[in-house]
Amino acid sequence: MASASASKKRKRDNEDGAKVSFALSDQRKSQIGPVLANFPSIKPTKSTTFKCYQTAKKAKTSADDEEDGNFAELPTLIAGETDAVDFYSSDETQRASVGSRYYVGVHNKRTGVTTIRQAPLHIITHQVKALKSLQPSTVSVLQRLEARAALGESFGTKKARQAIKAQERNKVDVSAMETVADHLQESIQRNTQALPSKEEAQATANSTRLVPSFNADAEIPSEIYPLHNVIPEAEWKALSPTAILGASTSKERTALLPYQRSSWVNQHLTTVCASPSPSKTDVKILVYISAMMMFRNLTFRNVDKSAIQEKLSAVPSIVVDGLLSRFTETARGSTQPQTTSQTETMLLTHMFALCLRIDDYATDTSLIANDLSQKVDTINSLFKSLGCTVSKLTITDLKRLGLPDSAGETKRAVLKTPLAFPKPRVRRRT
Repeated sequence: MASASASKKRKRDNEDGAKVSFALSDQRKSQIGPVLANFPSIKPTKSTTFKCYQTAKKAKTSADDEEDGNFAELPTLIAGETDAVDFYSSDETQRASVGSRYYVGVHNKRTGVTTIRQAPLHIITHQVKALKSLQPSTVSVLQRLEARAALGESFGTKKARQAIKAQERNKVDVSAMETVADHLQESIQRNTQALPSKEEAQATANSTRLVPSFNADAEIPSEIYPLHNVIPEAEWKALSPTAILGASTSKERTALLPYQRSSWVNQHLTTVCASPSPSKTDVKILVYISAMMMFRNLTFRNVDKSAIQEKLSAVPSIVVDGLLSRFTETARGSTQPQTTSQTETMLLTHMFALCLRIDDYATDTSLIANDLSQKVDTINSLFKSLGCTVSKLTITDLKRLGLPDSAGETKRAVLKTPLAFPKPRVRRRT
């Protein structure tokens, strides 16, 4: 009887097992379905309700069969709450689902069919409602250093502990400085009262520049170095262009100049006099530049007033006296004038300011360097001290100056507004 009962039981079990079957859910993929939730820490009560929210709409692809995509692949989150705690999907949810798919099966005992549907996995985190309004306390740098030192003392190597002790010995005791802080502040304020302001320092720097008096607020280049800031008005009135304009040939005009071996002056004088109406102003400026070149040659080694007046007899004596007073110095306890590197620089920058005026503020420095027997770089640095930039001319500048396109290959000293002097170089530590 026992064996017959067992046989009937196995037969009945087999018959029941034959009725079990599996089927995929025939619901729309976009329809909300079951969700798998993992609670790593606190678990809510069974009565806690959760809702599912879609965070962003997923981009559609050609492989999507449903209108809104698969529910398990949509970016969703679930959230619920109790009286004391909020539960919601954490940022770990998306990383936890990478490379895996999760399915939920629901068995119908009546039909014997287990329906399977894909379900998303959510890792649930929580937040206590009473702690939402509390802000985390900030940790100071000192606290971080103290905590780091404590870890080093407990778990660091012998070398690390020695470094920590050395750092502690070298640390400045701030509390010991509190008693002298006021004294130090008063001392700093007292010693810095004599320091100039930014505007005062700029004004002092401008006053010591070895250039003619200038107008830093000029809007056009001709206003930067006014003519009578370079040539005093009394000397200007004493100059006369009549003899040069009355000469019939270039050779005769050159013979009337104080210095006759300047290619730059001779070329510009020929160009000016070739005009149907020669500019008397330009002729007087060229004569003055020629006198400055001759004056520079005569004062190269020593200053002999009588020799200078004899060599510059073609120009008015007031011009010679003006050059001597502005571009020579007399040492203390002496009556003999002499030239210095500063006076020579002043003479050249005054000369170059006049050259810029003749060249419509774009001067070829190579020709002047050859006349003065100087390197082009040296002459360029002096033009830069006047606020010029040394570069090739643009097509617009060439048209404005009436120069051919081939002149664009030559670098020129160009003076533009607003006036900007070169900044002092900062030496780097080696």
